Amino acid sequence: MADAAALADLIRNRAGDAPVELGLILGSGLGHLAHAVDGVAIPYADLPGFPHVGVSGHNPHLHIGTLEGVRVAAFGAREHYYESGNPRAMLLPLQVLKALGASQLILTNAAGSMREDVPPGSVMLLSDHINYSGLNPLIGEKTDARFVPMTDAHDPDMRLQLEAAAVRLGIDLPEGVYCWYSGPSFETPAEIRMLKLMGGDAVGMSTVPEVILARFLGLKVAAISTITNMAAGMSDEKISHEHTKAMAPLGAAKLERILREFLRSRK
Repeated sequence: MADAAALADLIRNRAGDAPVELGLILGSGLGHLAHAVDGVAIPYADLPGFPHVGVSGHNPHLHIGTLEGVRVAAFGAREHYYESGNPRAMLLPLQVLKALGASQLILTNAAGSMREDVPPGSVMLLSDHINYSGLNPLIGEKTDARFVPMTDAHDPDMRLQLEAAAVRLGIDLPEGVYCWYSGPSFETPAEIRMLKLMGGDAVGMSTVPEVILARFLGLKVAAISTITNMAAGMSDEKISHEHTKAMAPLGAAKLERILREFLRSRK
């Protein structure tokens, strides 16, 4: 089994010994941001135990270097639960991130909106989430560390910093609750009506497992969705993965500006 410490040493041999400050997991439409990192790109295939990523529109490389003057590790892709049925597929990459020195993680994703006031092309800062799938990546953990508290799982201080960055740029960044649906099929209109009643604002097929794993590892977390479509039954648009890939760059352009401003403010 791959060892996080050994992988961290392998990465430092290629990317240098300077500790990483922050991790980025980049969702649909944001893979190009990884290429803006001034450093090295390591294919997941060169990192034993890293997940195989089989989703079109993603970039399976780990980019280590500086972005807006901050030392980051940018994951150009994630493995989704629906690819192999493994909710803890991203555990090793996050263990490696921590071993490289990071204390914080920002997650991004493409999501469907359940709010009329947050249309496609918007971005949404996640204030909380609902694990609608019922799956948990910590099932099987043998120690009491598995009992991870999830109050403020989406770190309040990081959220405030991201909101401030958006305000400085004049970009609307509403907060909302994200619902994790396992996929790969999209939700039904009836399921969306239920999720709205439960307090959901956006729905997607990722992010929640990584939030749980990151909190398990002691990393502080924030997450932002790019809104690619209205959820099922809320409009006449045809929902598909191709539609998601086509629409993701609209919100991603705003999200990239927010992330860069957030990083600049840390220097």
